[in-house]
Amino acid sequence: MKDTAFLINVASGSLVDSDALILALKNDEIAGAALDVFENEPHPRQELVEMDNVIMTPHVGSAPHVARYNLFKEAANNVLSFFKDGKAINQIN
Repeated sequence: MKDTAFLINVASGSLVDSDALILALKNDEIAGAALDVFENEPHPRQELVEMDNVIMTPHVGSAPHVARYNLFKEAANNVLSFFKDGKAINQIN
């Protein structure tokens, strides 16, 4: 990565090696990081917490109002579909 790059992880904490990230940040190998997930949730590494070039959120990537609204709407539509047709819209098996 370029030294101007920011690492953004909202997928899974295990995708990022915290030791390597801390080293890259301390050595200015990357500009910063934004983390919504951590290796050892719910406890992020203290070194990352204390860094000025790291932004951390408590695994709330799906928490915006519109995302939650759509999630609940989809769940309700699945229930209604099941009672109407005997099959949920997103039924897997």
